[in-house]
Amino acid sequence: MENTTWVANHTGQSYFDLVGLFSQSKHPTLLCVVIFVVFLMALSGNTILILLIHCDVHLHNPMYFFITQLSLMDVMSISVTVPKMLMNQVMGVNKISAPECGTQMFLYLTLVGSEVFLLAAMAYNRYVAICHPLRYPVLMNHRVCLLLVSSSWFLGSVDGFMLTPITMTFPFCRSREIHHFFCEVPAVIKLSCSDTSLYETLMYLCCVLMLLIPVSIISSSYSFILFTIHRMNSAEGRKKAFATCSSHMMVVILFYGTAIYTYMLPTSYHTPKKDMIVSVFYTILTPVLNPLIFSLRNKDVTKVLKKMLNVESIIQETMK
Repeated sequence: MENTTWVANHTGQSYFDLVGLFSQSKHPTLLCVVIFVVFLMALSGNTILILLIHCDVHLHNPMYFFITQLSLMDVMSISVTVPKMLMNQVMGVNKISAPECGTQMFLYLTLVGSEVFLLAAMAYNRYVAICHPLRYPVLMNHRVCLLLVSSSWFLGSVDGFMLTPITMTFPFCRSREIHHFFCEVPAVIKLSCSDTSLYETLMYLCCVLMLLIPVSIISSSYSFILFTIHRMNSAEGRKKAFATCSSHMMVVILFYGTAIYTYMLPTSYHTPKKDMIVSVFYTILTPVLNPLIFSLRNKDVTKVLKKMLNVESIIQETMK
């Protein structure tokens, strides 16, 4: 009888219940509106930044090429999780099918993994630009930039292809309630009734390796950058270099800090509520903050934006 029940639970249900943010909120409707507004801000902010960089020839350089890729990843990552969450809340349904869950997990892992390596590539680009300015056009030519970006996407997809199939093939014979607002690996794996300790150890080692290599590159790059800035004779040059690097470091700290909490800290530090709050930060808030950090603190981008707004106002005046 018990065996029959186990088989029914394992094979008969092809869906999960996402018990996420709204079930924890006293005002779910207000929270839904806030998240929808933030989602629109993330989409519009990143899209505008991509268009500005694409349309102005002065922004066609490696740094802005990497920023374009970062904005693209942010748009895609927030689109993977938030629309499904909002749709479930509006329709009053919390279910997600197993294929949808697997697809969401794969896309999210791929995008987060790609961003981890892209931020390292951006740090290396800043290192070459500041520490080796005369050799910069050769060391960071268009071919090298394409190779770095392609490698970031490829390594991110390896992460997705490696973790998603293993996670989704575990037997889920316990409650089908995922205490999260999307199908994140740590939240889904808790539902398995088999021993997942070996897999969790391997996943931990994989995440450590994935984070350790980029963090080493970023730390080394910024150590050399700070040393070079300190030796600069020009106060204006020091100010410009520091402003550019500080923007990038803000993004790195926001992204890597939350990723380290989610995938590297022991389970004793985790609770479903804490995990959701941290996930909100790097899944929903980071895509909103990134374009603000790179545009408001960047004179080149604000100059292009003002120029485009002036052109639009002139066109509107002539049409009246």
